[in-house]
Amino acid sequence: MINRLIRFDWAIKNILRNKSNFGILEGFLSELLKEDIKITKILESESNQETKKDKFNRVDLLVENSKSELIIVEVQNTSELDYLQRLLYGASKVISENLNLGQSYSNIKKIISISIVYFDLGQGKDYVYKGKTSFQGIHKKDTLELSKEQKKLFGEINVEQIFPEYYLLKVNKFDNKTRDTLDEWLYFLKNEEIKDNFKAKGLREAKEKLDVLKLPKREQAIYQRYLENLSYQASMAQTISFEVEQEREKMLIEVQAEKDKLQIEKDEVKTQKNELKTQKYELKTEKDKLRIEKDELKTEKNELKLVRKKVNFEIERIKLEIEKSEKEKS
Repeated sequence: MINRLIRFDWAIKNILRNKSNFGILEGFLSELLKEDIKITKILESESNQETKKDKFNRVDLLVENSKSELIIVEVQNTSELDYLQRLLYGASKVISENLNLGQSYSNIKKIISISIVYFDLGQGKDYVYKGKTSFQGIHKKDTLELSKEQKKLFGEINVEQIFPEYYLLKVNKFDNKTRDTLDEWLYFLKNEEIKDNFKAKGLREAKEKLDVLKLPKREQAIYQRYLENLSYQASMAQTISFEVEQEREKMLIEVQAEKDKLQIEKDEVKTQKNELKTQKYELKTEKDKLRIEKDELKTEKNELKLVRKKVNFEIERIKLEIEKSEKEKS
């Protein structure tokens, strides 16, 4: 039987804030950011205070590393359409909260926002995405760099290192195939299991300290209720999604019925128009037939007139011949 480990969101909220457990989070951050990360302290701000709404849906942690960079680590369990906008807001808020009034903007700390999401965020084929800001020339197609004076002030960095960086880990999109050490972390995040052959930084410590069975009985009970609440939230979300889909299908059926009804009416109108067209054609044919008959009748009348004229002419001729014959006799 596989011994499931504590979920990462629960660990962030209840275990990883303890300095003795920083190694787990440092290992995860080191594998993701491809550099050795050392956490100096855990920070709290309004952005990561627990609310009733977010109690089971979202967990986040704000830490500062040895380079004075601020790293937001957030776990989101359910879908949120404006999630990307909230990431932007969250990073911006951390910037403003950590710059005192009157301080130069050069004191703004580097922000790294890491989101571990258990829903299908956006549209894409990958399961790990990185977002950064750079300035590209519209005409020359070059990349804007810092001046010598700016590099003296800020150090040997490039422009994109000034702006927040965003990492999106779409856990449900991960196919459980571990190609590198970061994938080993993704496997743990998805399955709450760490295989014996995994070598990623922080996982050995996680396997030891995030064992559910090593929790005090009271903590085990609280954790179990947390999992049950997550299941309830997931079930509610699934139910809502199902009901929305059912309503959508119902509306589609109604719309299709209206379309079919409209098509029938269109066909009836078309049939009536064709019938009217046929009637008009038949009427025209009848009129043409009457016109032809009228012309034939007129022709017959003219022929009859000619015949009458011929008959009258012949009668007159015969009369004249008779008169002539009688004169000759007398």
